[in-house]
Amino acid sequence: MAKRRATETPDDLPRYFVWVRGLDGPEPQKWAALDFGVDGWKRSQVLAYLELAEEERRLSLSMLARRYPPPRVENSG
Repeated sequence: MAKRRATETPDDLPRYFVWVRGLDGPEPQKWAALDFGVDGWKRSQVLAYLELAEEERRLSLSMLARRYPPPRVENSG
């Protein structure tokens, strides 16, 4: 697990909570910016995103995933 600096400010913390398509279903991630890559290639992998309030930016990924459950995804197969 990565250690955080004691002097971390809210600007240093990930700003967005994002659900992306994973191999086994939706997977939660925290992003510093909504960067969809060159030509937006990541956009089709993003299922949902939410800008976090400053007090939520320090929460763990598991806490955010419980607070904001994954969107329903239809199986294509």
